[in-house]
Amino acid sequence: MLAIARQDHAPSYYAATAHPRPPSPELSETCQADVCVVGGGLAGLSAALELAERGYSVVVLEAARVGFGASGRNGGQVIAGYACETDSLCRLVGEEAARAMWQMSVEAVELIDSRVRRYGIACDWTRGFASVAVKPRQMEALRAWVDSAAAEFDYPHLEVWEQPLLAERLASGRYVGGVYDRFSGHLHPLNYTLGLARAAEAAGVRIHENTPVVRIEHGTMPVAHTERGAVRCSHLVLACNAYIGALVPELDRRIMPAGTYVIATEPLGEARARALIANNMAVCDTNFVLDYYRLSADHRLLFGGKVSYSGREPANLADAMRQDMLRVFPQLEDVRVEYAWGGYCDITVNRAPDFGRLSANVYYVQGFSGHGVNVSNIAGRLVAEAIAGSAERFDLFGRIRHRNFPGGRLFRTPALVAGMAYYRLRDYL
Repeated sequence: MLAIARQDHAPSYYAATAHPRPPSPELSETCQADVCVVGGGLAGLSAALELAERGYSVVVLEAARVGFGASGRNGGQVIAGYACETDSLCRLVGEEAARAMWQMSVEAVELIDSRVRRYGIACDWTRGFASVAVKPRQMEALRAWVDSAAAEFDYPHLEVWEQPLLAERLASGRYVGGVYDRFSGHLHPLNYTLGLARAAEAAGVRIHENTPVVRIEHGTMPVAHTERGAVRCSHLVLACNAYIGALVPELDRRIMPAGTYVIATEPLGEARARALIANNMAVCDTNFVLDYYRLSADHRLLFGGKVSYSGREPANLADAMRQDMLRVFPQLEDVRVEYAWGGYCDITVNRAPDFGRLSANVYYVQGFSGHGVNVSNIAGRLVAEAIAGSAERFDLFGRIRHRNFPGGRLFRTPALVAGMAYYRLRDYL
């Protein structure tokens, strides 16, 4: 289990530029609600907001601060689709269900766009994303995906950019080409998460921070027990993701916390920033151990990568990440790094989302596998639909078979580190 000390947000660029939100009080009593949501990240807040707007009374219990985990630390990229490839999704659930799931991921991006506008969430939401190829074989796969996305998934928003066209938008000689997605985009993830919390509270949701759940009592009225109180409810939603740990061991065995890291440069100024990424798109390469980056609203470069399953932060994080950045943008040799941070996302064996029930009235959503900004938003909507009596879309994800990570708690990390070394070698070939 990942321990969460009672603390504020990780010292990141996002925390430094977050819109102030007063802490919510700890739960210090026993109370009752229609729904108790465990986890104050994007998935939990999305579910809470949807449920409150349907008339349910909702309590959210967050072990640290709203957006403390991956929701407030990630790269901010909002990308249609899932971490698993679409052909993998087809093999898991069949083509018809895979197409329906794909459309839900598209709906997730639109949901973010509509929430930003409806609730006035100031989070620098910007359209535009490019998936870029380091190797010719990766470029061939991207071209094939453009054709498949249009023909099989009715997704017409992609454009193939060969190297000369990509070079007009992206000032890096590292890539042989890419695919531009004008529908996807990027945002300030912590400010978006805090904006969801404000919208949820305005709809009547009660949020309690620094309130870890220590035990769950199942039954016709589940109870979430905390250190100083409890919530008795008709429905319980677990949205803990990488932090589920010993609270629900059977869910913990199906995910692996994966570390990922980000740096933020000093402000570059608008002209120099746009000289790097002319159209202000988010960018991600197609390596297994990938780089992802974008510009901030105040013209910094936010550069992420170094995915790790070891549980250990890379030594000299800021310098190590800076070297990766200079491999992409050597022209930034004179630029200082002002922030460096990391966090955990939760991955599944097959990289597909893991949504389901532990019992008739206890729901869980996890396994976003690095695509959490958009998928967590739709996860919250789907679990709210299921609680309200329309479970068809939520149950579609229940058709995905998930396996435990091999090796148990003691040996799964070394096994994954070895596997990572294999795929890192493939990236270089």
